[in-house]
Amino acid sequence: MKNGIEKRVLETFRYLHENPEISWEEYKTTNYIEELLVKSGCTVTTFDDCTGVIGEYGNFESDHPVIGVRADMDALWQEINGDFQANHSCGHDAHMSMVLGLLWKLEQTPAIKEKVAIKFIFQPAEEVCSGALKMVEKGVVDDLDYLFGIHLRPAQEVPMGKASPAIVHGAVKMYKVEIKGEDAHGARPHLNHNAIEIGAQIVNHLSKIHLDPNVPHSVKMTNFHAGGKSSNIIPGNASFSIDLRAQNNKLMDEMEGKVRSLFEALENLYNIDIRINDINGAAAAKTNEEATDHMREAIKHTLGEDRLHPPIVTPGGDDFHYYTRKRPSLKATMLGLGCDLKPGLHHPHMTFNESALMNGVAILYRTVVHIFKL
Repeated sequence: MKNGIEKRVLETFRYLHENPEISWEEYKTTNYIEELLVKSGCTVTTFDDCTGVIGEYGNFESDHPVIGVRADMDALWQEINGDFQANHSCGHDAHMSMVLGLLWKLEQTPAIKEKVAIKFIFQPAEEVCSGALKMVEKGVVDDLDYLFGIHLRPAQEVPMGKASPAIVHGAVKMYKVEIKGEDAHGARPHLNHNAIEIGAQIVNHLSKIHLDPNVPHSVKMTNFHAGGKSSNIIPGNASFSIDLRAQNNKLMDEMEGKVRSLFEALENLYNIDIRINDINGAAAAKTNEEATDHMREAIKHTLGEDRLHPPIVTPGGDDFHYYTRKRPSLKATMLGLGCDLKPGLHHPHMTFNESALMNGVAILYRTVVHIFKL
C-alpha cells in the first residue's frame, strides 16, 4: 500500500501529465502548483507578465544557507497519432511532482521549517530556453547559495534504480532563418535564384563545418519550407531552422561564427538576404563540485553506493545552466534520475517507471538534510 506522500506524488503527476501546457502558456499549471504551495504553508510569488510560481518555505531571516530547487513546467508541442498537441514527453510533469514531494516530506516534521530556507522554483518555458533567463531577470535566484535541478534520464544512459549527481549538458542554439529573394516563372530559371537550391547548399556546407573533433558537436537543418500550391513558380523565398550543439560554450561560439560566415557568403554570391529572425538556446553546464558532492552523498545514503552513477555528459541542453552563467556565485548541479525511460526523451510515447518518482523525492530530501545538517 502506498504511503501518503507517494500517493500525493503519483496523483499530482497524473494530473499534470493529463493537463500539459506549452511554453509561456502554463496558466492552469501555475494556478494548480500555487494552490498546493499555499496549502503547504509556503509564501508564494507569481508574476503579472509571465507564468511560473515560486514558493518560499522555512526561515529566511537566519544565517543558514538558502537552497533553491527548480522544476520546469512546460510541455512539448508534437504530433501524436496524427494530431499535434501539448505533450509531457520530457518528464517535466515528473520533475514538478518530485519537487512537490520534497516539500511534503519536509512538512512531515514541522520543526524542520525553522531550520531551513528553501525556495521552490517552478519555472516556465524551459523547452524554448527562455524561462530561466526570465527568472533571473525577476531576481528569483539572487539570494540563493545552492540551486538543484532534477531530470529523468533515458534507460540507455542511467539504469533504473541508479542516479547521477550531475548532468553535464552541452550548449544548444536553435535558429529560425529566412531566405529573401524573388519568385520567377518555372520556364525562366535564369531570372531568380531558387531558394530550394540555396537551402540544399546550406545543408551541404553545414556538413562541412569542421571543429575540434575532441569536443562533441553537431549542426544540421531541422526543417525547410519553400514554395506554395503552384508548381510552375520557382520560389525565391524560404524559411528554415537549424539546430547547433556543442559540449562547451567556446566551441559553440566558434560554430556560430562559421554558420554566420556561410550565410554571409551565400548572400554575396546570390544577391539575396538570409535573415536570422529568432535564436533560442541554452548554455553548456557549469557544475559546482560542492553542490555535486552534496548530491553524491545523498544518492549514496538513499540508494546505496553501488547505485551511484557517474556524472552524465550529454549533448542535450537545458536552460537550467543559465542560472549559473548569469549568477556565477551559485553552487548548482542537476540530479540525473534512472527510471527505465523508453524509447527516449521527446518521443511522443515516452514512458518511465513511476516508482522512480519516490527515489527522486528521497534524494532531494537527503540533499537538503545534508546541507542543513538536520
